[in-house]
Amino acid sequence: MALVFTYLRKYRVAAIAALFMLLLELMVELIQPYLIQKIIDDGIQQENLSVVWTWGGFLLGSAVIAFVAGISSSFYAAHASQGFGSDLREALYEKVQAFSYAVFNRFATSSLIIRLTGDITQIQDTVFMSLRFATRLPLVVIGSVIMALIVNVKLGLFLAVTVPILLIFIFFIMKKVSVLFRNVQNRLDEVNGVAQENLIGIRLIRVFVRMGHEVERFGRSIHKLMTSTMSAQRLAETTMPFIMLLMNASVLLILWFGRKEIVTTGSASLGEVVAVINYSVRTMGALSMLSWIVATFSRANASVNRIQEVLLMDPDVYDTKESSNSSKKVTLQGAIEYRGVHFHYPEGELNVLSDISFQAKPGERIAIMGATGSGKTSLVQLLLRLYEPNEGTITIQDQNIQEIPVEQLRDAIGYVPQEAVLFTGSVRDNIAWGNQSASLEEMEEAARKAQIHDTILSLPNGYDTMLGQRGVNLSGGQKQRLSIARALVRHPQILILDDSTSALDVKTEAALLDELNELSCTTFIITQKISSTLSADLILLLDEGRLIASGTHEQLLIESSLYRRIYESQYGQEAQHA
Repeated sequence: MALVFTYLRKYRVAAIAALFMLLLELMVELIQPYLIQKIIDDGIQQENLSVVWTWGGFLLGSAVIAFVAGISSSFYAAHASQGFGSDLREALYEKVQAFSYAVFNRFATSSLIIRLTGDITQIQDTVFMSLRFATRLPLVVIGSVIMALIVNVKLGLFLAVTVPILLIFIFFIMKKVSVLFRNVQNRLDEVNGVAQENLIGIRLIRVFVRMGHEVERFGRSIHKLMTSTMSAQRLAETTMPFIMLLMNASVLLILWFGRKEIVTTGSASLGEVVAVINYSVRTMGALSMLSWIVATFSRANASVNRIQEVLLMDPDVYDTKESSNSSKKVTLQGAIEYRGVHFHYPEGELNVLSDISFQAKPGERIAIMGATGSGKTSLVQLLLRLYEPNEGTITIQDQNIQEIPVEQLRDAIGYVPQEAVLFTGSVRDNIAWGNQSASLEEMEEAARKAQIHDTILSLPNGYDTMLGQRGVNLSGGQKQRLSIARALVRHPQILILDDSTSALDVKTEAALLDELNELSCTTFIITQKISSTLSADLILLLDEGRLIASGTHEQLLIESSLYRRIYESQYGQEAQHA
């Protein structure tokens, strides 16, 4: 918890000012019942109008001071809490951005979204409430008890005995409710995850007519959330009736004994009874808000733990010290070599890649083929250092890639993922996303090589045409070509195309491959198409994570029965003898 609130240090001046104004407001308010006692006992009962006017003037002035102090306290508390929330959200997002794939996959995307939004908002609101109300309430209770004892010891004792009993009960409830609200936040993650899956896959859901099933699934999730929330709220709300019962009983006892003291012994005055009742009512009001405080702090405690879980997570990116400071450009045009590489995902035990060894010479085109699940994507993710191999090494220019700063390694690589990912913005913005310093001429050249330039010009506003979320207004092939243009504008030394020509027709794909032949970079193409491997300098054939064959197209036709079957399935058996 301490880690999260270190982000409040920057705003400690505003926080201190909020607390100072709060104390001033509180001191003035605690004096007011005492002033009322003076007005009653020394003014009204003595029929002394000048005393009434004098103490009445002080009472009015104290109300003005309390009003100004309260407004100022709210202003400073809002400044501190909003600034704290903004900085914490930025720090959390930066931390998530630093995660390796291995660490990132430990958190559901929906959970991270809730932590970045709902959880931080909950903590931010709690900070404001702490500076404005939560700090005030215990001080009101303590101050009211002390002032009640000062006004009349005997009557004040009723308040002094009741309050500790209530506080013990409240803290017991808070401890129990905190656990329940953590479960509520987890259920909220689940609801958000189901909603996210449904919205992303809405087209598929409609095509398969699964709307009813998904509505029921979402209904089950929100029912669990509702049940968890009701359990937590029910327990939290039990504080209110108990507080009201004891405090009202205390007020009745004060009235009864107060009347007795006034009538029989004369050891208490009417003004003292009114003042003690006033302090009791203030205490009752403060304690009655504790049910809300309990719920809020319990939610905040759960949110703090969830935020801290992310902030304390090791990014798991092994980098050299110069990775973030060095501006030196690394040249990665040497041979790329995998030596006895084994890899399994952190959440699994079975190897995805086993004993992979091969060498790619500078400027060569490497085609990677294999069935679904054979480890093709995992192979290139290791080159990007999205994951680290469990055994073996990967070298570029005989230098282990773990010794190359991650930022500089990836800066030299152009990567087109399996699923074309585009961002809301213009076509120009999406291409420039790969290289912010690229000129329009460079973008157009990259688009021509990616076979998308003419298509862009046919759009309503050319390169300034706005794309919908995830490029929804483009076809699958257009998205892939735009993603390739984004990679090419980087002028990469290593280019990785992860099955990113699957939606292209034969003619467009051939034109793209011809353009790639003109590039000096080393190119890795993951593909299921023989047409993409014909001109490759090296073909890697994977099967269940093992490299079962490698060579050129002609060599594999002779040496690999699996490659021949793939070739025959796409071109026909007679094509093999053509």
